[in-house]
Amino acid sequence: MPKKRNQIEKIVKRIRLLILDVDGVLTDNSLYLNDEGVESKKFNVADGMGIWLAHKAGIKVALISGRVSKAAEFRALDLGIKYVYCGKSDKMRAYEQIKKSLRLKDDQIACMGDDILDIPLLKQVVLPICTKDAHPEAKKFAKLITKAKGGDGAVREVVDMILKAKKKNPLEWLS
Repeated sequence: MPKKRNQIEKIVKRIRLLILDVDGVLTDNSLYLNDEGVESKKFNVADGMGIWLAHKAGIKVALISGRVSKAAEFRALDLGIKYVYCGKSDKMRAYEQIKKSLRLKDDQIACMGDDILDIPLLKQVVLPICTKDAHPEAKKFAKLITKAKGGDGAVREVVDMILKAKKKNPLEWLS
């Protein structure tokens, strides 16, 4: 097990972009609709703090979601996420656009997903990550599976791991 941990740590040190799915990663996969059909989602504040910490550490964050969601777009704006692609069932096209824009290579990118639409991305990036409650087919492609479920601090868990591997101390940013 330590050998695998050392390999993951070496990979994590190179990460410059973290791509996140929305439903099942930033949320608990629930969809709330009111009587008028207006959608809302529940987002975890700890995940938001993780994204803020990633920004502070110089790690770019992007969202690529298969669903169109104003709630997800609003949350991304709130968190300062510049690269937001909602309603993209072909996630690879969005991935290639982001990669080109940031001039990154696959070996600098981590992706967090939870279902079969994420599999092409999970197969492409150097660090494919799934949430604890991800679909079993997606988990087959993960090098890392979080202890937390989607929408329950899984993103923060991953960001903390990246910061630790990069020897970044968030407490230094509080002054």
